Parts: sequence; structure tokens; C-alpha cells
Amino acid sequence: MLPAARTALSTVGLALVLALAGCADPEKGATVPADSTPSATPPAGSTGPARPTDASPTPTADRTGPPLSATRPPTMGPPTVGPDKPSDLRRANVLTGRITRGGSGPCYGLVTDDGREYALHGVDKGTFVTGTWVKVTTGPADAATDCGPGTPAGIVKISPVG
Repeated sequence: MLPAARTALSTVGLALVLALAGCADPEKGATVPADSTPSATPPAGSTGPARPTDASPTPTADRTGPPLSATRPPTMGPPTVGPDKPSDLRRANVLTGRITRGGSGPCYGLVTDDGREYALHGVDKGTFVTGTWVKVTTGPADAATDCGPGTPAGIVKISPVG
């Protein structure tokens, strides 16, 4: 007889023996001897069904899957050094935010989503209503112009977002 056929025959034989001995899983269709089924009524002389205590082991029949390991899995510690490059690359001269002082220009107010306020200056850049979200490419501020509160910057390009 070939070794593979002998192994398959041994596996089938073992499954048959386990099923006949009543050791197979009852949820998978095998029978369980009548004397091993739990009784719904408490034994005579007791006050109720037995309840497991903290000291008693948890039955393995209630669990599904492999047993849990007593060893904790390894965890990663904090990094020893920071990243070589910033994780969020963005251009320093590009702002996105909401217009707080709008109109047809040349001065505009802008607040970014992180709360920074800018005083923008740009001639013939368009009309923007207060509350409009815009993306602005900035350049150096004109020292002769005061556009109000905020960090001064010149407008190279401005366009609505969304």
C-alpha cells in the first residue's frame, strides 16, 4: 500500500473511531452519550444549578478557535529619531483659507484653517465675497501698502476653491 493512501485511510479511521466514541463535536452532527448531556434541573438536595467560581477553570467547550497564548505580543516602542523629511510636503508660499475682508481689492483679509490671519495685497486680482474659500500663491509684501491686521503678503495668484 502506498504511504499517501495509508495516511488517508488512517485519518478516516481515526475520525470514525472518535465519532463512535462520542468525542466528536455535537454541533457538527455527531451524537453525544445521554449521560454526558447537562441537566436543566438541579440535583436533588441542591439549591440551584452549579455556578462556576472565579477559581474554577473556564470550560473550553464554550470557546471557538485555538487556545489563547499566555505570552503578550510584542509592541513597538516610540521612535528613537524623527523622520528625515516632513510627512506633509507643502509649499510655503501657497495658502488656503477663507476671505474675511473681501471686495474688488486691492486689499483682502484671509484666515487659514489653522487660524492664521493674513493681510493680502494684489491689484486687479478679482472680486471675492467675504466667506469665499480661496487658494492664494503669495509673494513679498509691498512695504508701502497697509492692508490691515494680519501677516502682510502680496498676491501672485488667487482662485476660489470648491
